[in-house]
Amino acid sequence: MSLKSKGSNAERALVKMFWGSGWAAMRAAGSGSTHFPSPDVLAANKIRRIAIESKATKDTRKYFPDEEIKQLRDFADYFGAEPWLAIKFDGIAWVFVNPEDLKKTKEANVFSVDDIPLRGLSFEELIQTTS
Repeated sequence: MSLKSKGSNAERALVKMFWGSGWAAMRAAGSGSTHFPSPDVLAANKIRRIAIESKATKDTRKYFPDEEIKQLRDFADYFGAEPWLAIKFDGIAWVFVNPEDLKKTKEANVFSVDDIPLRGLSFEELIQTTS
């Protein structure tokens, strides 16, 4: 399976999870391939709007370049949405992270499986949390 198809499959799984929980959701076509900020997934209910950058990885940590985080925040700000990162680590359920909760390194922003108990939300926690 290519990296691109792994990412697309992960995005489709997220969309299905949101719809299955009474939210509307969609994949954003062309996310990451235009010069405009565009998240991978948009989800909303009657109360909240969420812009999500999603990543699937076999590693135990995921790095996010500063520019990727800036674009997610910019889009969310324009759209009136909450910015969230969704990370699917192999063998672990989806974890949702507010960009503010990433650890800053010299090269990028990082979130690891060790951070999940302190800074990660499960899908159920995300959809029940108010902004």
